[in-house]
Amino acid sequence: MRGASLATQGGTPRAPKTRGPLFRALMVIHRYLGVATGVLMTVWCLSGFVMMYQGYPALTEPERLAGLQPLDLHDCCVVPELDPEDAAALSGFRIEMLDGRPILRAAMGRGSAGKTYDLTTGLPFGDIDADMAGRMARRQAEALEIWADPAWVRPIRQDQWTVQFAKRHQPLYQVRFDDPRRSDIYVSGVNGQAFQHTNARERLLGWLGAVPHWLYPTVLRQNGKLWNDVVVWTSVAGSFLTVTGLYVGVVHFGRRRNGRMSPFRGLWFWHHMIGLIFGVLTLTWVFSGLMTMNPWGLLEGGGDRPVRQVLTGEATGEQFRQALTDAARITPDAKTAQLVAVPIAGQVRLAAVHGDGSQVRLAPTGLPDPVTEAEVRSMLAPLKPVSIERLTREDAYYYGRKGDRPALPVWRAVLSDAQKTRVYLDADTGQVRRVVDRDGRWSRWIRNGLHGLDFDGLRTRPIWDLVVLPLLFGVTLVCATGAWMSFRRIGRDISGLSHALTAARTSRRRRSPFPQSPADHERN
Repeated sequence: MRGASLATQGGTPRAPKTRGPLFRALMVIHRYLGVATGVLMTVWCLSGFVMMYQGYPALTEPERLAGLQPLDLHDCCVVPELDPEDAAALSGFRIEMLDGRPILRAAMGRGSAGKTYDLTTGLPFGDIDADMAGRMARRQAEALEIWADPAWVRPIRQDQWTVQFAKRHQPLYQVRFDDPRRSDIYVSGVNGQAFQHTNARERLLGWLGAVPHWLYPTVLRQNGKLWNDVVVWTSVAGSFLTVTGLYVGVVHFGRRRNGRMSPFRGLWFWHHMIGLIFGVLTLTWVFSGLMTMNPWGLLEGGGDRPVRQVLTGEATGEQFRQALTDAARITPDAKTAQLVAVPIAGQVRLAAVHGDGSQVRLAPTGLPDPVTEAEVRSMLAPLKPVSIERLTREDAYYYGRKGDRPALPVWRAVLSDAQKTRVYLDADTGQVRRVVDRDGRWSRWIRNGLHGLDFDGLRTRPIWDLVVLPLLFGVTLVCATGAWMSFRRIGRDISGLSHALTAARTSRRRRSPFPQSPADHERN
């Protein structure tokens, strides 16, 4: 027992005397960093249990498509006159129905809500008022099987469930339905599009899961740069805490003369053992969580942009206008929810999007005109692919997550460039579905693989649950025990410092050459 007594004092571990000043400094840093960061990592773990079954509420694109009225182009269309600035910025368009009228949604670049035109008049659609927002929300609700009337409609600037894309849609309309689930549908005041859906269960689990896991409260998330910096640097602190903990744990591990493998006792012993077992996994999770933020542009990539430019070409405003003119002459079938512009190899073609999400390319006459293998090979020829094949199933870099399924079949090409870039083209439209360069592959394995244990063979549920649940429980124990012990140890440090300061003051009074007052005598 003598060996154990050298490593403990009053039940509190301390570094063996043989360790140098650097080791003792690491112990102090690990202990004090474990207070705030350890608590935060525990919160990340606990919210991770919730995130396994409920993510951040969202209205998915298939759900939004299902809520659209079938496209009706009778008595249509008046092609709008775009001003030169809008025409130059035009990057695509789609035609769909809004409040019973065919409209043009003109895309003006990433991050913009674009502009909306009424194709019955050729003029901007006009203001979206509360009554229209209620009608749009009601139609979307039917697609979501919400069989109730709106209880109220109110304009808002943003709230917890719209904070990440509120600016492009302001003013927003929040429509609350009188259903048992207390469903909310949010409609853009800019273009009349339903873009978010939540219900009471999703909101509650969002507060327990996604909001604390992503550090996503509105007060922080509305400042994008501040939120990014907070998440990045707390993740850096968590990674450093875990690395130092692993180092300290390995250094302290080994058989002693008393037969024990650890100098610690009680909760310290269990933290030591559990940390050795789950410490590496803790590090991979906190580090991969850091990398999901793409800190300092480490996984920025950018190699995909030249590839996309070659495949899509430089479409001109005149080509978009011609495609829009062609669309105005098409009579869509009853399954068509949208007509969209698809830039391919310097041309702008049209594709019909059905309510179930499937797409087919159209000829100028409106008849189906699926892309051919010869066209695909011609598009890819300038990129010098080493292989081209048609996929009917997902692969390691083209796959769905959390129930989403990517469009299949696709053409996959592996290029001969230094990054071995992979290109995935829609087999019906020729549209670029995904480009994965070297950074994209690293991102897939670090962000999705390490952070979500998203590996082939584990992805199927409930196998994934049976593996992740016990591992997450072990990591939670590491973080929770470490945070609790840091609190206790720092409490002792503060108490000891207080006693030392009191003793020093008492000693100075006793040595003072001046007589003490009666109050001083009484205190002493």
